[in-house]
Amino acid sequence: MTDSLRYALMGTGPFAVPSFEAICQQLDSTGDEIARVFVRPLPPIKSRGGPPPQPVREWAESHNLPVDAPASINDPETVASLVAMDADLLVVCDYGQILKPDALQAARLGGINLHGSLLPAYRGAAPVQRALLSGDRETGVSVIHMTPRLDGGPIVSSRTTPIRDDETSGELETRLSAIGVDATLEAIGLLRTIESLETHGPLGQPQDPTKISKAPRLSKAEAQIDWSATARQIDCLVRGMQPWPVAFTHATVNENKPPLRVAIREVRTETFAADPANVGRVMEHDGLAIGCGDGQVIVERLQPAGKKEMSGLDFKRGHRLTAGQPLIAQP
Repeated sequence: MTDSLRYALMGTGPFAVPSFEAICQQLDSTGDEIARVFVRPLPPIKSRGGPPPQPVREWAESHNLPVDAPASINDPETVASLVAMDADLLVVCDYGQILKPDALQAARLGGINLHGSLLPAYRGAAPVQRALLSGDRETGVSVIHMTPRLDGGPIVSSRTTPIRDDETSGELETRLSAIGVDATLEAIGLLRTIESLETHGPLGQPQDPTKISKAPRLSKAEAQIDWSATARQIDCLVRGMQPWPVAFTHATVNENKPPLRVAIREVRTETFAADPANVGRVMEHDGLAIGCGDGQVIVERLQPAGKKEMSGLDFKRGHRLTAGQPLIAQP
């Protein structure tokens, strides 16, 4: 049994921070060591706001841990540095690069990856968002023993949780990152007992190839609301597209002006036997209700282009919208 482990941590975004912090908190009691933290290189600065945040870099620097940001983790020079640091285990989460065999084999026990779905569902860059957009009632996290195939390794540990009815993908991602701590530590505990992968044999549970689904990155175009969809589908879209790129629609509020782009940030729904003719129209309601495929969607919060966020009711009053008025338009 291995008394202690030497880690190379690899991550960039916020999803990795709770698990990395948990590993760091255990160093004194386990005798483990973090050899280095790898993050993605900072992208070119395109605005006055400066570079985008890198939570893992900030976390590592706050703990005085050495940080490296190679353009590619698979470059021969980077792989050579991995080999030279003599790490027992790579711990990868929210990193943004796929490790090839040479990089994975640089550590004695290979690598584990914390992923924000119940694999093999939602392999890819946006698992949390895709679960919400699909209307799933539950999700979870998986820790896999890594292979060169994207999110395709055997599952070492996992945790399941229901998706709350009012949860946005940003809120769910934060919650899953905390849930992932136990799954990550459980996987590390298992690997701690292994002297050699060659002598141990297969690790974890192979993924069922018949249940694979993909989770590609979100696009802005996907965020446009189709008001002929069901109320639940629209609600899932609004929650799934937050904090980015945010669901939107185009509203005709002045016949003499082009349709106004409006970001939709919060809704609630009512279902009933709907008249298809009411899709996209203002409905009879105390708030701002818009007809959809199986009822109506009450818009609680929205943000017109170039304006501050406001309530749906204030938007309705400000533009003097009335029941039966066609509101939704294609630009």
